[in-house]
Amino acid sequence: MTSRAADKGIVERATSPACGADGAGADRRGETGTPFDRIVLIYNPQSTGDAPRLAEELHADLTRRLPQVPVVMRPTEHAGHARYLAREAAQTGHPLIVSVSGDGGYNEVVDGVMQAGNEHAVCAVKAAGNANDHRRATAERPLVDAVVAGKIRRIDLLRLTIGDGDDTRSRYAHSYIGIGLTPVVAIDLEKGGKGSFKEIVSVIRTFAKFRPFTIQLEDGGRRRFDSLLFANIAEMAKYATLSESGRPDDGRFEVITLPHTAKWRILGVAIRAATRGLGPQPTAEHYAFTTLKPTPLQLDGELLTLDPATSVRIDIAPHALATVG
Repeated sequence: MTSRAADKGIVERATSPACGADGAGADRRGETGTPFDRIVLIYNPQSTGDAPRLAEELHADLTRRLPQVPVVMRPTEHAGHARYLAREAAQTGHPLIVSVSGDGGYNEVVDGVMQAGNEHAVCAVKAAGNANDHRRATAERPLVDAVVAGKIRRIDLLRLTIGDGDDTRSRYAHSYIGIGLTPVVAIDLEKGGKGSFKEIVSVIRTFAKFRPFTIQLEDGGRRRFDSLLFANIAEMAKYATLSESGRPDDGRFEVITLPHTAKWRILGVAIRAATRGLGPQPTAEHYAFTTLKPTPLQLDGELLTLDPATSVRIDIAPHALATVG
């Protein structure tokens, strides 16, 4: 895709007329005291939620409080476009790239920034989705205040590697990678829509039809699970507490396993997670397996389906992402 094609229909607003298509221009960091030479807001204008309004409000707030820093709005045009826009925006300079979205939209932005390979690019998320797990679990202060303060910190990411040899491809996740029950619930939520009553119906429907899955581990052994979750944060799905001690900057991820069992036991685990939490969980820096059948997988709400006999590796990428907020 060429830049011209990507820019078609893009709304571009910046506080300086000298800025380019992504707000890039002269490095004003010394003048403003901010570590950012531009701020790029990526959002879905067709969102059924509040993303368009929140993006407009964020643009206004940042323009008012950082008048010398270009603030550019970049609406997406189709699924996957946020990844392209983020990669393009992160190529050069010292940009702050803000995803006005839920966890799935932020996944695309983080993955795009990582693809750009610019260690000076910084990410943030303005919560505008359904669950907003990442923002809720990691927020330290209001986003606009954090951007103005310019205090950058680094957090870990989960790196998913699929395939071997020339067919290898990698994706990053900011919060979790789930196999089994987690992505099946997500698929049903996509079909049924999100909202409290529809979520309940989707979960009931999922429990009724769900079947366990089997994978082959690195040592050749096989394990059968109802759910296998790799978590970089301690909470997910708005209510569930996965771990007592998990942090997104500790250099490890939690491995939450649910071996195949009776469905009433699965429900018990879900209730425990939503009430008092699951307690301490084992941690790892690496986990690998091979699929035996088509297997749905979820990265921060983004869905993939793995083919049979696919090699899968999950690794921690320590302090890989620069962020504020």
